[in-house]
Amino acid sequence: MSDKKSQTKQELPSVELPPSISVKQMADLLEVEPVKIIKQLMRKGVMAGVNQVIDFDTASAIAADMGYRAQTAIDRKAVRARREDTGEKLAARPPVVTVMGHVDHGKTTLLDLIRKTNVTAQEAGAITQHIGAYQTVVDGRKITFLDTPGHEAFTAIRARGAHATDIVILVVAADDGVMPQTTEAVDHARAAGVPIVVAMNKTDKPDANPDKVKQQLADIGLVIEEWGGDTVCVPISAKQGEGISDLLENLYVVADILELKADPDRPAEGVVVEAKLDKTKGPLATFLVQQGTLRKGNIVVAGQAWGRVKAMYDDKGKHVQKAGPATPVEVLGLNEVAQSGDLFMVLPNEHAARSIVEKQKETKPRSALSLSALSSQISEGQIKELNVVLKTDVEGSIEPVKTSLERLSTDQVRIRVIHAASGSITESDVLLASASNGIVIGFDTGVTPGATQLANTEAVGIQHYNVIYKLIEDMDKTLKGMLEPTYADVLIGRAEVRAVFPSSKLGRIAGVYVMEGKIRRDAEVKVLRNGQSIAETRVSSLKRFTEDVSEVAAGLECGLGMEGNTDFEVGDTIEFYRKERVG
Repeated sequence: MSDKKSQTKQELPSVELPPSISVKQMADLLEVEPVKIIKQLMRKGVMAGVNQVIDFDTASAIAADMGYRAQTAIDRKAVRARREDTGEKLAARPPVVTVMGHVDHGKTTLLDLIRKTNVTAQEAGAITQHIGAYQTVVDGRKITFLDTPGHEAFTAIRARGAHATDIVILVVAADDGVMPQTTEAVDHARAAGVPIVVAMNKTDKPDANPDKVKQQLADIGLVIEEWGGDTVCVPISAKQGEGISDLLENLYVVADILELKADPDRPAEGVVVEAKLDKTKGPLATFLVQQGTLRKGNIVVAGQAWGRVKAMYDDKGKHVQKAGPATPVEVLGLNEVAQSGDLFMVLPNEHAARSIVEKQKETKPRSALSLSALSSQISEGQIKELNVVLKTDVEGSIEPVKTSLERLSTDQVRIRVIHAASGSITESDVLLASASNGIVIGFDTGVTPGATQLANTEAVGIQHYNVIYKLIEDMDKTLKGMLEPTYADVLIGRAEVRAVFPSSKLGRIAGVYVMEGKIRRDAEVKVLRNGQSIAETRVSSLKRFTEDVSEVAAGLECGLGMEGNTDFEVGDTIEFYRKERVG
């Protein structure tokens, strides 16, 4: 019997897989739709989006389920045996660090200071090129910094399936303390599972109050070591250059604990940190190599771009022939501009590269995950933890809503509020939900136009409520797998009120300019003033000059009547929606 099983296993078609691969890339290799890979992962309790990266063992198990025998270009067992015989091990690599924090707390000053630390005489006159990342040598050890600003950029990379950062430096000003952006940065770093090192800046200022800041940090869950916690906190003055060596020393300690290693001998793969179109050079992309060594002449695929590496430059604009793990380089040779967060990998030839890119372009975009779809997945045991980004109208609403949500957690499914704040739903909220495979819940608050567009692109579900019992009821049914199919408002157009006219039949008519999309006579509308919804109703009439029309496209003006005694005035924004079943 065992011989037959062994024989059957040997007869399975083989597929070569790299040590890590995105769901989309694996689907292309197996010539199946990405949704089939996602479903197989769900059956194994793994939630992954189309750009999520999975390791070799997970990928090989999925391949086996689909009738393939997985192997790497060099047999894994042979590699392990060779390493055991020769004592070869993965090589230690430099840590990759991102600096985050509130605006004006000294992030840029700190980065500039570290960049200049230990610069040799030969490098002193070099002009630093902005490529989104750079590597410096301090005390004989390399360290890589991502200087793409803001936690939004940090999470945008993660939302596209890449984990680029090993450590986050959180800069907090000792005279200003924890601010909203500080808390948001902490939530983004925590959601990524990245250790945080606090750099308490401006400690030299007369009004600095370190103890107050330490208490504020504790209030958001960052208890520093001297208070019995596990968060490293280093007092510094970036302006005076004080405490920098201590900060770097602590970074190395954290890096040593993480035991960061990579294989420099395999084909390179990594993430696109930044990309642009240069007027003279054409498409340029900054690659952060994560595994292997990238060499001039390699064939690479980066998202939907591909090409041969014609030239590589470091952050000082110097030509380099190769780049090892944790090394950032600007690459020339792609056929089009890649996107920040795209994964790149080296392929053996142009045919393989073209094939992967063509299949990626044919992949249909995902639809946003609705509560009813979540409910079905939960009832089937596919989801064990539901990540929620919560936005409310005012600060006072955060704690009761958050507490009510978390109390709904059961032994089977836990609700985890990964970020909670007041204000409108923004692009940053959508990115965080996308990167964490979660949803956004808005309580009595609006959503910015950019966030709506990004949610459609990233397939992130946004749920709106203005009554807490309805929110809790829906989430409770979702967790119990009992939620009925629902319908969502799909934004189809947006217009600005530029004039108000009296009407004998309708009371008042709004003279509007259509800013985007199109507006329809059968649409439902929301009237927004200063970003907040003040009325919801339906279109009752739509006219171009004196003619009744069914729709009006962007760039045109028209007269608009709304049902009921709707309150609107010049300067208001009107959003137009249609109802669409989402689950």
